[in-house]
Amino acid sequence: MNISARPGGAFAVLAGLWILLGGSHFCTAEPVAQKWLQATAYAVPKHTAPEGEGYFSIVEGHNRRLYIGTHANAVNSWLVEFDPEGGQEGMRVVVDVHKEIGKERKGFGAQAKIHTRNNVGKKTGRIYFGSKQGYPAKTETREDYPGGYPMVYDPATGATRVYPIPVAHQGINSIAPDEARGVAYISTCADHRPGPGENAVFLMLDLATGAYREFLDTKHFYGFIVVDYRGRAYHPILGGQIARYDPAKDRLERLGQMIDGRAPTRESRLALVPRPDPLNWDISPDGKTLFAQPMSGNGLYAYDLSAADEVLAGRYLGPLIPGAKSTDCRAMCVGPTGTVWCAVTEAISDGTHLLHLVRYGSADEAPVDLGAVAVANPDFTTFRGPDGKLLSAHGGFVQRADGVLPRAT
Repeated sequence: MNISARPGGAFAVLAGLWILLGGSHFCTAEPVAQKWLQATAYAVPKHTAPEGEGYFSIVEGHNRRLYIGTHANAVNSWLVEFDPEGGQEGMRVVVDVHKEIGKERKGFGAQAKIHTRNNVGKKTGRIYFGSKQGYPAKTETREDYPGGYPMVYDPATGATRVYPIPVAHQGINSIAPDEARGVAYISTCADHRPGPGENAVFLMLDLATGAYREFLDTKHFYGFIVVDYRGRAYHPILGGQIARYDPAKDRLERLGQMIDGRAPTRESRLALVPRPDPLNWDISPDGKTLFAQPMSGNGLYAYDLSAADEVLAGRYLGPLIPGAKSTDCRAMCVGPTGTVWCAVTEAISDGTHLLHLVRYGSADEAPVDLGAVAVANPDFTTFRGPDGKLLSAHGGFVQRADGVLPRAT
């Protein structure tokens, strides 16, 4: 499971507090010379993620509790609340997606994933997330999935508001609120499978009426949205341009981008076609800097959002893991002090993957690899069933000969 978090208070998720699903791809490996970061692991309720799979869907609320979206393919999905003060007992389900939408469907018709990069409303503290499709069986078609629902959960009241499906047969990949203007920006997802109609739609949702306004089909799957200090919303477009909606002008703009004065190279993975990298995006607390990290690229980038140019000026900040042959980053966030945090896996010579925590702060000349994460409490969950056999399809852990239990993909 790959997890990211945008902290609302002290950053405690990736370094000192690690929430993992129970894993059972459990094997031994020889020691590797490595700096280990010891982390305490907690398991979400097993029924909410029976295959041990999860995504970017974690955020810290104003109440300092974490809100985690889960995935149960062909079954349902849930929003889980975790109170770190309560330890494992602080884990509870707060939203049952099928119950909230009033429709119980199985198979590919199920709302099987919460895949969104969850966000917190600045004014209300409400949790913004959305549901998404799972994986179809051979006998199912893409049309069997009705479409995903944007949702808003209020920790203060326990109530959840469900908004209508914005684009039929497509899930919700991103939802970014601008509560001051009473809107949220939505990105849909057709699972990067080309077909008739739209594939990755950028929209605006009126939070009061539930009405949508469609901007364009960006064709850039897994696009995350950020909202800057002027209320402008950004979404990547296939090919390297960036869509920006300016509410003051009520106008959608298509911006170019430059990295250190040049067009993005193929090696940067910022503008790949026809299959782009999912781009990890997050924004600085002052809303003036956009940080970007291509999922399969070993590099971090920053864009200046305060300039008036029609081309976003970006700069390369450096590699996440110097010398790594292969990396995969599915967890990037910017903390309240402006420090960027990345959880990135590195493929190593024994065929496994090590999960590193990487930091980039204002005093850092380049991203700093703080080391690989090790689970300090390997008994945090059950790895074997009543029959003594390893449980199947639970994400993956590796028991190393030196005793650590690092996270593996």
